[in-house]
Amino acid sequence: MADGEQPRNPGSRGVSDAREPQGATGDVTDAQESDAARRRRRAQFLRELHEAKQLRDRVQPRRARAARMRQQMRMRTFRW
Repeated sequence: MADGEQPRNPGSRGVSDAREPQGATGDVTDAQESDAARRRRRAQFLRELHEAKQLRDRVQPRRARAARMRQQMRMRTFRW
């Protein structure tokens, strides 16, 4: 937005209100579907994050080795 320009609808963000009345079974199925979708998105994110870390380790072997050494030192000095 340019300076001095006001948003068209300050209260509306283009998202429907999640508190609309629905049946009791509709709430449960929507919650389960959204939970399943959230878990799928999280799993996808973690897969991509792991892949990116592996790529970084291959591209920067010295940094990866130093990180492994720091982790080993932390584990040695950790008290159970």
